[in-house]
Amino acid sequence: MSVVGITASTYVLIIFNALKKLPLGCPSKPTGWINCAAVLESKYSQFLGIPLELFAIAYFMVSLFLIYLVVFGRADWFRYSLSFLFFWRFLGVPLVLYLISLEVFVIHAICIYCTIMHGAILTDFGVISYFLYSKALDPSMVKAGKEVIIEQ
Repeated sequence: MSVVGITASTYVLIIFNALKKLPLGCPSKPTGWINCAAVLESKYSQFLGIPLELFAIAYFMVSLFLIYLVVFGRADWFRYSLSFLFFWRFLGVPLVLYLISLEVFVIHAICIYCTIMHGAILTDFGVISYFLYSKALDPSMVKAGKEVIIEQ
């Protein structure tokens, strides 16, 4: 899902912020709750003058790096990498809830691409939570592509 998040955030960054066009699939006129322009042009679409899409790209890139460490890193780093990946993804959850609240209760509009990014963060958190607390990967089996339950 991190790749989906990077793709969506990069697309919005280029199309909307650089080319000043509405992303594909965003209606040019508001359609019910869907109004990408209202969300992307709101004062909440930037932090310290930097588009939130840049922060999203950085977030997903760090996630991919941590996934790389979990899958291809040294076996003794496995548990630490997995735990830090959980922590990193956990940081995204309250931010997503805050941004969704802004869209629904303050801006009164939803951006399709923002929703894709939010979904990617929440899905990533769910997946890593599952592997960390329910059915973790054995570091010795990761490279072989096999899953086994780690006894806690």
